[in-house]
Amino acid sequence: MKILANDGISQSGIDALTNDGFEVITTKVAQEQLINYINTHEITGLLVRSATKVRKDVIDGCKSLQLIGRGGVGMDNIDVEYARKKGLHVINTPAASSGSVAELVFGHLFNGVRFLHDSNRNMPLEGDSRFKDLKKSYAKGSELRGKTLGIIGFGRIGQATAKMALGLGMNVIATDKFIEKAIVSVDFFNGQSIAIDIETETMENVLKNADFITLHVPAQKEYIIGKKEIALMKQGAGIVNASRGGTLDEVALVDALDTGKLSFAGLDVYENEPTPAIKVLMNPYISLTPHIGAATYEAQDRIGLELASQISTLLKG
Repeated sequence: MKILANDGISQSGIDALTNDGFEVITTKVAQEQLINYINTHEITGLLVRSATKVRKDVIDGCKSLQLIGRGGVGMDNIDVEYARKKGLHVINTPAASSGSVAELVFGHLFNGVRFLHDSNRNMPLEGDSRFKDLKKSYAKGSELRGKTLGIIGFGRIGQATAKMALGLGMNVIATDKFIEKAIVSVDFFNGQSIAIDIETETMENVLKNADFITLHVPAQKEYIIGKKEIALMKQGAGIVNASRGGTLDEVALVDALDTGKLSFAGLDVYENEPTPAIKVLMNPYISLTPHIGAATYEAQDRIGLELASQISTLLKG
Protein backbone atom coordinates (compact mmCIF):
# COMPACT_ATOMS: atom_id res chain seq x y z
CA MET A 1 0.00 0.00 0.00
CA LYS A 2 1.20 3.47 -0.90
CA ILE A 3 1.11 6.51 1.37
CA LEU A 4 1.53 9.99 -0.14
CA ALA A 5 2.89 12.44 2.45
CA ASN A 6 2.14 15.48 0.34
CA ASP A 7 3.22 18.09 2.89
CA GLY A 8 6.10 16.01 4.23
CA ILE A 9 6.60 13.65 7.16
CA SER A 10 9.47 13.09 9.57
CA GLN A 11 12.07 10.42 8.84
CA SER A 12 10.97 8.56 11.95
CA GLY A 13 7.45 8.38 10.50
CA ILE A 14 8.77 7.17 7.14
CA ASP A 15 10.87 4.50 8.83
CA ALA A 16 7.95 3.26 10.95
CA LEU A 17 5.63 3.03 7.94
CA THR A 18 8.30 1.36 5.79
CA ASN A 19 8.96 -1.21 8.50
CA ASP A 20 5.24 -2.01 8.47
CA GLY A 21 5.32 -2.67 4.74
CA PHE A 22 4.04 0.64 3.37
CA GLU A 23 5.61 2.53 0.49
CA VAL A 24 5.97 6.18 1.49
CA ILE A 25 6.02 8.84 -1.24
CA THR A 26 7.12 12.35 -0.26
CA THR A 27 6.80 13.97 -3.70
CA LYS A 28 5.09 17.36 -3.40
CA VAL A 29 2.09 17.24 -5.73
CA ALA A 30 0.40 20.50 -6.74
CA GLN A 31 -3.22 20.83 -5.61
CA GLU A 32 -4.56 20.85 -9.18
CA GLN A 33 -2.66 17.64 -10.01
CA LEU A 34 -3.50 15.78 -6.81
CA ILE A 35 -6.46 13.71 -8.03
CA ASN A 36 -4.66 12.52 -11.14
CA TYR A 37 -1.51 11.62 -9.16
CA ILE A 38 -3.43 9.65 -6.52
CA ASN A 39 -5.32 7.70 -9.19
CA THR A 40 -2.28 7.06 -11.38
CA HIS A 41 -0.19 5.75 -8.47
CA GLU A 42 -3.09 4.05 -6.65
CA ILE A 43 -2.47 5.89 -3.39
CA THR A 44 -4.12 4.31 -0.35
CA GLY A 45 -3.37 6.99 2.25
CA LEU A 46 -2.94 10.76 1.86
CA LEU A 47 -1.10 12.69 4.58
CA VAL A 48 -1.30 16.49 4.71
CA ARG A 49 -0.56 19.39 6.98
CA SER A 50 -2.14 22.78 6.37
CA ALA A 51 -1.05 23.41 2.76
CA THR A 52 -2.93 20.65 0.91
CA LYS A 53 -6.73 20.83 0.76
CA VAL A 54 -8.76 17.63 0.76
CA ARG A 55 -12.24 18.68 -0.36
CA LYS A 56 -15.15 16.77 -1.87
CA ASP A 57 -13.58 16.76 -5.34
CA VAL A 58 -10.52 14.87 -4.08
CA ILE A 59 -12.61 12.51 -1.94
CA ASP A 60 -14.99 11.70 -4.83
CA GLY A 61 -12.30 11.60 -7.48
CA CYS A 62 -9.86 9.19 -5.81
CA LYS A 63 -11.30 5.66 -5.65
CA SER A 64 -8.14 4.06 -4.23
CA LEU A 65 -8.04 6.40 -1.23
CA GLN A 66 -8.89 4.77 2.09
CA LEU A 67 -7.33 7.15 4.61
CA ILE A 68 -6.66 10.87 5.04
CA GLY A 69 -4.27 11.95 7.77
CA ARG A 70 -3.56 15.43 9.11
CA GLY A 71 -0.17 15.97 10.72
CA GLY A 72 -1.36 18.32 13.42
CA VAL A 73 -4.52 19.30 15.25
CA GLY A 74 -6.90 21.38 13.12
CA MET A 75 -8.57 19.69 10.17
CA ASP A 76 -10.29 22.70 8.59
CA ASN A 77 -8.50 21.95 5.29
CA ILE A 78 -10.25 18.56 5.10
CA ASP A 79 -13.96 17.85 4.53
CA VAL A 80 -13.91 15.46 7.47
CA GLU A 81 -17.56 14.49 7.80
CA TYR A 82 -17.99 14.02 4.06
CA ALA A 83 -14.93 11.79 3.90
CA ARG A 84 -16.17 9.66 6.78
CA LYS A 85 -19.60 9.32 5.18
CA LYS A 86 -17.80 7.98 2.12
CA GLY A 87 -16.15 5.34 4.27
CA LEU A 88 -12.67 6.89 4.55
CA HIS A 89 -10.63 6.92 7.73
CA VAL A 90 -9.75 10.49 8.80
CA ILE A 91 -7.07 10.89 11.46
CA ASN A 92 -4.98 13.62 13.06
CA THR A 93 -2.40 13.98 15.83
CA PRO A 94 -3.97 16.17 18.52
CA ALA A 95 -1.41 15.55 21.27
CA ALA A 96 1.86 15.54 19.35
CA SER A 97 2.43 19.28 18.93
CA SER A 98 0.94 20.68 22.16
CA GLY A 99 4.26 21.40 23.87
CA SER A 100 5.76 23.05 20.79
CA VAL A 101 2.79 25.39 20.35
CA ALA A 102 2.81 26.27 24.04
CA GLU A 103 6.51 27.16 23.90
CA LEU A 104 5.90 29.41 20.91
CA VAL A 105 3.14 31.19 22.83
CA PHE A 106 5.67 32.03 25.51
CA GLY A 107 8.16 33.12 22.90
CA HIS A 108 5.61 35.73 21.84
CA LEU A 109 4.78 36.64 25.42
CA PHE A 110 8.45 37.24 26.28
CA ASN A 111 8.82 39.23 23.06
CA GLY A 112 5.88 41.41 24.04
CA VAL A 113 6.75 42.20 27.64
CA ARG A 114 10.40 42.93 26.83
CA PHE A 115 9.94 44.45 23.33
CA LEU A 116 12.30 41.88 21.81
CA HIS A 117 10.51 41.79 18.45
CA ASP A 118 10.87 45.55 17.97
CA SER A 119 14.38 45.67 19.43
CA ASN A 120 15.49 43.03 16.94
CA ARG A 121 14.13 45.15 14.11
CA ASN A 122 15.84 48.35 15.22
CA MET A 123 19.15 47.26 16.70
CA PRO A 124 20.67 46.21 13.33
CA LEU A 125 19.62 49.56 11.85
CA GLU A 126 20.35 51.98 14.67
CA GLY A 127 22.19 50.05 17.40
CA ASP A 128 25.52 51.71 16.57
CA SER A 129 24.17 55.25 16.29
CA ARG A 130 21.27 55.42 18.80
CA PHE A 131 22.20 52.83 21.40
CA LYS A 132 21.30 54.99 24.42
CA ASP A 133 18.01 56.09 22.85
CA LEU A 134 17.04 52.51 22.10
CA LYS A 135 18.03 51.45 25.60
CA LYS A 136 15.68 54.08 26.99
CA SER A 137 12.89 53.06 24.59
CA TYR A 138 12.98 49.43 25.71
CA ALA A 139 13.62 50.05 29.41
CA LYS A 140 10.00 49.74 30.58
CA GLY A 141 9.57 46.00 30.36
CA SER A 142 7.59 43.85 32.76
CA GLU A 143 7.80 40.32 34.15
CA LEU A 144 5.40 37.46 33.48
CA ARG A 145 5.76 36.05 36.99
CA GLY A 146 2.82 37.07 39.16
CA LYS A 147 0.65 38.06 36.20
CA THR A 148 -2.59 36.38 35.12
CA LEU A 149 -2.76 34.42 31.88
CA GLY A 150 -6.22 33.93 30.40
CA ILE A 151 -6.53 30.86 28.17
CA ILE A 152 -9.42 30.68 25.71
CA GLY A 153 -9.84 27.04 24.73
CA PHE A 154 -8.67 24.61 27.41
CA GLY A 155 -7.96 21.46 25.42
CA ARG A 156 -4.58 19.78 25.06
CA ILE A 157 -2.69 22.85 23.83
CA GLY A 158 -4.43 25.17 26.26
CA GLN A 159 -3.49 22.89 29.14
CA ALA A 160 0.10 22.57 27.89
CA THR A 161 0.27 26.37 27.89
CA ALA A 162 -1.15 26.43 31.42
CA LYS A 163 1.64 24.10 32.59
CA MET A 164 4.30 26.50 31.39
CA ALA A 165 2.52 29.49 32.88
CA LEU A 166 2.23 27.80 36.26
CA GLY A 167 5.90 26.84 36.11
CA LEU A 168 6.76 30.50 35.61
CA GLY A 169 4.73 31.51 38.64
CA MET A 170 1.76 32.91 36.75
CA ASN A 171 -1.88 32.73 37.76
CA VAL A 172 -3.95 30.84 35.18
CA ILE A 173 -7.62 31.31 34.36
CA ALA A 174 -9.37 29.61 31.46
CA THR A 175 -12.62 29.36 29.55
CA ASP A 176 -13.95 26.55 27.38
CA LYS A 177 -17.42 25.68 26.09
CA PHE A 178 -16.95 21.96 26.65
CA ILE A 179 -14.53 21.60 29.58
CA GLU A 180 -15.59 22.50 33.11
CA LYS A 181 -12.32 21.73 34.85
CA ALA A 182 -8.97 20.04 34.30
CA ILE A 183 -6.14 18.72 36.41
CA VAL A 184 -2.94 20.27 35.11
CA SER A 185 0.26 18.45 36.05
CA VAL A 186 3.37 20.61 36.16
CA ASP A 187 6.31 18.26 35.56
CA PHE A 188 9.88 19.00 36.62
CA PHE A 189 13.21 17.73 35.27
CA ASN A 190 13.82 15.47 38.29
CA GLY A 191 10.61 13.49 37.85
CA GLN A 192 8.62 15.38 40.46
CA SER A 193 5.31 16.99 39.56
CA ILE A 194 2.56 19.11 41.05
CA ALA A 195 -1.09 18.64 40.09
CA ILE A 196 -3.26 21.75 40.06
CA ASP A 197 -7.04 21.85 39.57
CA ILE A 198 -8.26 24.59 37.25
CA GLU A 199 -11.98 25.25 36.85
CA THR A 200 -12.99 27.10 33.73
CA GLU A 201 -14.82 30.41 33.94
CA THR A 202 -16.98 32.54 31.68
CA MET A 203 -15.35 34.24 28.72
CA GLU A 204 -16.25 37.62 30.19
CA ASN A 205 -14.46 36.89 33.48
CA VAL A 206 -11.34 35.72 31.67
CA LEU A 207 -11.25 38.78 29.41
CA LYS A 208 -11.76 41.20 32.29
CA ASN A 209 -9.22 39.67 34.68
CA ALA A 210 -6.33 38.47 32.51
CA ASP A 211 -3.16 40.48 31.93
CA PHE A 212 -2.53 38.37 28.81
CA ILE A 213 -4.89 36.35 26.62
CA THR A 214 -3.91 33.34 24.51
CA LEU A 215 -6.23 31.65 22.00
CA HIS A 216 -6.39 27.87 21.55
CA VAL A 217 -9.57 27.21 19.60
CA PRO A 218 -10.43 25.52 16.28
CA ALA A 219 -11.39 27.45 13.16
CA GLN A 220 -14.62 29.41 13.55
CA LYS A 221 -17.19 31.00 11.26
CA GLU A 222 -17.08 34.16 13.39
CA TYR A 223 -14.44 35.95 15.43
CA ILE A 224 -13.82 34.74 18.97
CA ILE A 225 -12.09 38.01 19.79
CA GLY A 226 -13.46 41.13 18.12
CA LYS A 227 -13.99 44.77 19.03
CA LYS A 228 -16.53 43.94 21.74
CA GLU A 229 -14.27 41.39 23.44
CA ILE A 230 -11.20 43.64 23.25
CA ALA A 231 -13.19 46.38 24.98
CA LEU A 232 -13.65 44.04 27.96
CA MET A 233 -9.92 43.40 28.33
CA LYS A 234 -7.64 45.21 30.74
CA GLN A 235 -6.04 48.43 29.60
CA GLY A 236 -2.58 47.53 28.29
CA ALA A 237 -3.21 43.80 28.10
CA GLY A 238 -1.46 41.58 25.56
CA ILE A 239 -2.86 38.85 23.31
CA VAL A 240 -1.37 35.87 21.47
CA ASN A 241 -3.00 33.84 18.70
CA ALA A 242 -1.29 30.58 17.77
CA SER A 243 -4.50 28.70 17.00
CA ARG A 244 -6.28 29.55 13.75
CA GLY A 245 -6.50 32.62 11.56
CA GLY A 246 -9.95 34.18 11.59
CA THR A 247 -10.53 33.68 15.30
CA LEU A 248 -9.11 37.15 16.03
CA ASP A 249 -10.38 40.28 14.26
CA GLU A 250 -7.16 41.80 12.93
CA VAL A 251 -8.75 45.19 12.11
CA ALA A 252 -9.98 45.53 15.69
CA LEU A 253 -6.61 44.30 16.95
CA VAL A 254 -4.56 46.88 15.03
CA ASP A 255 -6.91 49.64 16.17
CA ALA A 256 -6.56 48.51 19.81
CA LEU A 257 -2.77 48.46 19.52
CA ASP A 258 -2.58 51.86 17.86
CA THR A 259 -4.82 53.47 20.50
CA GLY A 260 -2.98 51.84 23.40
CA LYS A 261 -5.90 49.70 24.57
CA LEU A 262 -3.63 46.68 24.05
CA SER A 263 0.13 46.83 24.60
CA PHE A 264 1.18 44.07 22.21
CA ALA A 265 0.09 41.03 20.24
CA GLY A 266 1.82 37.84 19.13
CA LEU A 267 0.57 36.21 15.94
CA ASP A 268 1.49 32.88 14.42
CA VAL A 269 -1.70 32.62 12.33
CA TYR A 270 -3.50 35.15 10.15
CA GLU A 271 -6.84 35.86 8.54
CA ASN A 272 -5.24 35.87 5.09
CA GLU A 273 -2.63 33.15 4.76
CA PRO A 274 -0.23 33.06 3.03
CA THR A 275 -0.56 36.81 2.40
CA PRO A 276 -1.18 38.53 5.77
CA ALA A 277 -2.38 42.12 5.78
CA ILE A 278 0.39 44.71 5.47
CA LYS A 279 -1.02 46.66 8.42
CA VAL A 280 -0.49 43.58 10.56
CA LEU A 281 3.00 42.82 9.25
CA MET A 282 4.22 46.40 9.70
CA ASN A 283 2.72 47.11 13.12
CA PRO A 284 5.54 47.67 15.67
CA TYR A 285 3.46 46.23 18.51
CA ILE A 286 3.02 42.79 16.93
CA SER A 287 5.45 39.88 17.31
CA LEU A 288 5.21 37.81 14.11
CA THR A 289 5.87 34.20 13.11
CA PRO A 290 4.75 32.40 9.90
CA HIS A 291 2.47 29.64 11.28
CA ILE A 292 5.24 27.57 12.89
CA GLY A 293 3.51 26.41 16.07
CA ALA A 294 4.21 22.72 15.48
CA ALA A 295 7.43 23.25 13.54
CA THR A 296 9.98 21.70 15.87
CA TYR A 297 12.01 18.55 15.27
CA GLU A 298 10.54 16.97 18.37
CA ALA A 299 6.93 17.69 17.44
CA GLN A 300 7.40 16.50 13.86
CA ASP A 301 8.93 13.26 15.13
CA ARG A 302 5.96 12.69 17.43
CA ILE A 303 3.53 13.55 14.63
CA GLY A 304 5.21 11.15 12.20
CA LEU A 305 5.25 8.28 14.69
CA GLU A 306 1.65 8.88 15.77
CA LEU A 307 0.45 8.94 12.16
CA ALA A 308 2.38 5.76 11.39
CA SER A 309 0.87 3.96 14.36
CA GLN A 310 -2.68 4.95 13.45
CA ILE A 311 -2.20 4.07 9.77
CA SER A 312 -0.84 0.62 10.57
CA THR A 313 -3.71 -0.06 12.97
CA LEU A 314 -6.44 1.12 10.58
CA LEU A 315 -5.14 -0.25 7.29
CA LYS A 316 -3.50 -3.46 8.48
CA GLY A 317 -5.49 -4.21 11.60
